[in-house]
Amino acid sequence: MITKRNANVPWNDSIKRRLKLRELDILLAVIQSRGMAKAAVRLNMTQPAVSKAIADLEQTLGVRLVDRGRRGVEPTSFGRSLIKRSIAIFDELRQGVEDIEFLSDPTAGELRIGTSESMAAGPVLAIIERLNRRYPRMVFNIVIGDAEKLCHELVERNIEFAISRITQRVDEAQFDLETLFYDSLVVAAGTQSPWARRRKISLPQLMNEPWALMPFDTVPGGLMAQALHANGLERPRATVITLSLNMRNRLLATGRFLTILPAFTLTLPGMDSSIKALPVGLPSTRGPVAIITLHNRTLTPLAQMFIARVREFGKSLARREGGVS
Repeated sequence: MITKRNANVPWNDSIKRRLKLRELDILLAVIQSRGMAKAAVRLNMTQPAVSKAIADLEQTLGVRLVDRGRRGVEPTSFGRSLIKRSIAIFDELRQGVEDIEFLSDPTAGELRIGTSESMAAGPVLAIIERLNRRYPRMVFNIVIGDAEKLCHELVERNIEFAISRITQRVDEAQFDLETLFYDSLVVAAGTQSPWARRRKISLPQLMNEPWALMPFDTVPGGLMAQALHANGLERPRATVITLSLNMRNRLLATGRFLTILPAFTLTLPGMDSSIKALPVGLPSTRGPVAIITLHNRTLTPLAQMFIARVREFGKSLARREGGVS
């Protein structure tokens, strides 16, 4: 039975002594599993032990943290609030352990990064290769997505930082942004394509060509649709619609297909020289590529080292493109 308390639960020495990390971990497992029995299996505990831990936590705080219904266990408003803070607590503890690991052995450690596919295949891959040669025991966990998905991953603390093109307003109270460079989209073709030998091309000339495009509900697809609309054009009929950059590049190599790519991907050292940008303007596609971090979240030394190298890449690309303004 929960002892009733003032709704404003006081933070005092008694609470600090009685509140246990293990109980918070069990609460997380119960909420994520949506049930005591499933959480018990996940934690290798008995169901009565799980139930007792939740009851003890509720008793300590004096509020009900979970409700049990037909759809399983659901957090109350108190439970949701505690879960949100618990995720942050465990994340900070994990990062603390990673800091210790890195400081005791700088050749080891794990880094979780979120990025777009084009950034992953270019600068992120190049930095990982250089670091891996020097620190072969490091582990890099890469999550691919657009800015919206990556911001969600940051909030859930599944990644430490993100590198992405920014296409909409980001909550500055929740996230910190550091612009690396500005980039535009370009129409690209294989060097074997007849269009690759043309010095002057207009967008209408390309509308009936075979295209390999990303879905229009993705960020690059949406930007292309906006650019075409600004020129009074409809979307081209895509022969192949895919998120796979590798598949689109393979199709370009046939000399028959066209696609849309971030301009910076064609200027990186070591990138596929069989692909080139066509002399076609795509207005309204220029935008910033930025590092996104969670506000007030301390980065691990490994993350700081990686970001320092990302900044070097951003500066070199900005110089080639004529500035970051």
